[in-house]
Amino acid sequence: MERLRQIATQATAASAAPARPAHPLDPLSTAEIKAATNTVKSYFAGKKISFNTVTLREPARKAYIQWKEQGGPLPPRLAYYVILEAGKPGVKEGLVDLASLSVIETRALETVQPILTVEDLCSTEEVIRNDPAVIEQCVLSGIPANEMHKVYCDPWTIGYDERWGTGKRLQQALVYYRSDEDDSQYSHPLDFCPIVDTEEKKVIFIDIPNRRRKVSKHKHANFYPKHMIEKVGAMRPEAPPINVTQPEGVSFKMTGNVMEWSNFKFHIGFNYREGIVLSDVSYNDHGNVRPIFHRISLSEMIVPYGSPEFPHQRKHALDIGEYGAGYMTNPLSLGCDCKGVIHYLDAHFSDRAGDPITVKNAVCIHEEDDGLLFKHSDFRDNFATSLVTRATKLVVSQIFTAANYEYCLYWVFMQDGAIRLDIRLTGILNTYILGDDEEAGPWGTRVYPNVNAHNHQHLFSLRIDPRIDGDGNSAAACDAKSSPYPLGSPENMYGNAFYSEKTTFKTVKDSLTNYESATGRSWDIFNPNKVNPYSGKPPSYKLVSTQCPPLLAKEGSLVAKRAPWASHSVNVVPYKDNRLYPSGDHVPQWSGDGVRGMREWIGDGSENIDNTDILFFHTFGITHFPAPEDFPLMPAEPITLMLRPRHFFTENPGLDIQPSYAMTTSEAKRAVHKETKDKTSRLAFEGSCCGK
Repeated sequence: MERLRQIATQATAASAAPARPAHPLDPLSTAEIKAATNTVKSYFAGKKISFNTVTLREPARKAYIQWKEQGGPLPPRLAYYVILEAGKPGVKEGLVDLASLSVIETRALETVQPILTVEDLCSTEEVIRNDPAVIEQCVLSGIPANEMHKVYCDPWTIGYDERWGTGKRLQQALVYYRSDEDDSQYSHPLDFCPIVDTEEKKVIFIDIPNRRRKVSKHKHANFYPKHMIEKVGAMRPEAPPINVTQPEGVSFKMTGNVMEWSNFKFHIGFNYREGIVLSDVSYNDHGNVRPIFHRISLSEMIVPYGSPEFPHQRKHALDIGEYGAGYMTNPLSLGCDCKGVIHYLDAHFSDRAGDPITVKNAVCIHEEDDGLLFKHSDFRDNFATSLVTRATKLVVSQIFTAANYEYCLYWVFMQDGAIRLDIRLTGILNTYILGDDEEAGPWGTRVYPNVNAHNHQHLFSLRIDPRIDGDGNSAAACDAKSSPYPLGSPENMYGNAFYSEKTTFKTVKDSLTNYESATGRSWDIFNPNKVNPYSGKPPSYKLVSTQCPPLLAKEGSLVAKRAPWASHSVNVVPYKDNRLYPSGDHVPQWSGDGVRGMREWIGDGSENIDNTDILFFHTFGITHFPAPEDFPLMPAEPITLMLRPRHFFTENPGLDIQPSYAMTTSEAKRAVHKETKDKTSRLAFEGSCCGK
C-alpha cells in the first residue's frame, strides 16, 4: 500500500506545474520548456511531431500594466509553441497554460513554413555531400568525387521560389570548396545551387547556370594567425593589454532579469526570434518614477542582394524572421566578445525533440567608460575654474551569426537619460564564383581572384512600444528649416533665421516618412498630455538616426513585398497586442502577397495615431558596396542611432553625478588644492609632459 502511495505521489509530482519565475516577463526556464513540450506531446499523442519554437507568450500590455502599477492580478504564464507534424503541410501553433499544464489554443496553418533553427541547418551539408546529382556537379566543377568531404555549404532559406511556393520546407545550399578543413571556403564558391527539402533531408533540384565555371585554383584567402604568418611572415607585435577594472565592483544591480542602473530600471528579456528584448523601461527622476518605453527590440531585418541574375534574386535574407537572432546567438567569452566586469544571462530553447537546450552567456552586461559627460572651464582665471564629469555607460549586448555574417548588438544606456543602439557588422562577405574573363560590375566587386561579392543592403526594423511619461503618446517628424521670410524682410532682416518644424502625425498615412538629410530630420515620440514647465513643450524622446538608406529594390519586387516595412524610414501604427513582426509571424517562403504584418497594420492609412497607444517602427542600416578590404574577413562596420530625452527633464539629468574634478571660482582664488579621483592614469613615457 505504501508503495502504491509513493507511485501516486511520484506521478503527481511529475505532472506538477513548474516553478514560476518572479517576473512575468522572464523567459521560459528549462523546466517550463520541458513542461510545455510534454503537455503538447500529450495533446498530440499518437502523432509524429517535432518542435520548432517554444517561447514565452508575453502578457498583454494592459494586463502587465494593471499588475505592475494598479495592483491587478499576476498575468497568466503562457508558452507559445510551433510544431511540425510528419506528413502534414504547414505548421500547428498554439498556447500552453503552464499553471494548469493544458493546451488552451491550437490552430493549423497549412500554407506557411516555420523559422529555420540551427538544428535544421546542421544536417544540410551531409545531405548535399551524399547526393549523386550534387557529386556529379562537383566533378564538373573540378572537384574529384572522393573529395566531397571538402565541399561545404551555407544553408539559406529559399526566400520565395514560385516553383515550389510553400508546399515543401526548403533550403537553398550555397556551395563552397575547402582544400583543407582550416580554409575559408568563401574564396572558392561553386556555381550551382542545390535545393534541399529540410524535412525529407534530400536534394529535390539543382539550379545550374547557363555558363559553367570551374572551381578556383588560387590559394584560399585565409585569415587565422598561422595563415597570416605564411602570407606576410609575422603578426604585428602584441599590444600591451588594456584592462577594464572595477575593484569596488559594478554600479548596476540585477534582481533576476530586472536591471537598476543610474536612475534607469528595466527588464531584460530574450527570445528565439528578437534576441534581447528591453521592457518596462523607466527613469527615477528624483523620486518620481517616470515610464519611458514599454518594450524595445529589433523586430526584423532584411539583407537584399543586388544581382538580378538567376538564382541570386532569392538572396534577400530576412534574418530575424527566417532564422532568429535568438536561435543564432553566440555564447560569449570574457575578455574576447565582452571586456570588463561582466554579468551574463543564459538563453534557453527547445530542440526538435522537445528537450531544453541552453546557450551559455547569451547576453553580456557590463559598464564602460564613455568619455566626457560634460565639462566647462573659465578662461578668466586661466581655466582654473573647472568642472569635469566623465561618463559611464551600461551595455547590454549579444552577438548572432547568420551564415557568413556576424551581427554584434549593443544596447547602451547613458547617464544623460539617452538610450543608444550600436550595431557592428563583421564576418565574411557572401561570395559567388567569377570567371577569369568576367567583370564583376555593376552588381558586385571582384574582391579576390575568381571571387565576386555582390552589392547588398543591411536594413533593420527597430520596434518601439512607447510610454513617454505615461499612456497616450504621439509621434512627429522634426525638420530644420530656414526662415520662410526673405532676406531684408522685417522678420528676417539679416537672412540668418532658422527653426525646427515639427509635424505631428495624425494618421498612419502621415507617419510613412523617410529620412531627409537636407533637413537633418529626426523624429519625436512624445506625450501630448504633459508639458515641460520651462520650455512649454511636451516631454519626448527624440530618435536621432541618420543611417537610413532607402530600400533599393523596386516597388512591387519580391524584396519589397516581403519586407513591406522597409519602404519607409518610419511606420507608426496603433498598438494592438501581438503586433510584433512587421513581415508577419511566419516569414520563410512567404511570397510577399496578401495582407499581413505591416501591410495589414497600415491598412488604408486612416487610423488615428495621435494621443493614443502607438507602435513606432524605424528602418535603418547600410548599403554595402564590397571592396577588397572587406575580404577575407570584414572589419566591423558600425551603425548607430539614439533615443534621447528632449523636454523630458528641467535640466541636464547628469548634474548629480559625482564629477571627476571640480573647482569653483572662489576655490581657485583661494588656491584650494584639488585631488582628482583618477588614480590609474599616468604618462605614457618617462619624464615630464609637453616635451620638457
